[in-house]
Amino acid sequence: MTHPLTGKRILIVEDEFIVAIAAEDMLIGFGAIVVGPAATVAEGLALATQPLDGAVLDINMHGERSYAVARALRARDVPFVFATGYADVDGNEVGESPVVAKPYGADELGAALRRAMRL
Repeated sequence: MTHPLTGKRILIVEDEFIVAIAAEDMLIGFGAIVVGPAATVAEGLALATQPLDGAVLDINMHGERSYAVARALRARDVPFVFATGYADVDGNEVGESPVVAKPYGADELGAALRRAMRL
């Protein structure tokens, strides 16, 4: 049976190398096509212009919030999931987007992306 994320282009915006690689491995395991990972908000903004089906955004990127990337994706109607190890999220910026707590596993990430992408 094919996973719902198979063939979907998913952007990863994550500043922690090990976490980014783990997320990439999870997404590849689902059959997704990984865009990135972007290690800074600026890189995330640049990659957010590509054709995308979804995204995983770490909220805290070296002390800078990834909300600008979220706004760019929303403007293009690209669904996304926020990932965070912190409790201090801005509810106005998060909106309806699912939030997964770090550390997360493949099942959590997959379910959150499917929910965000309505798959």
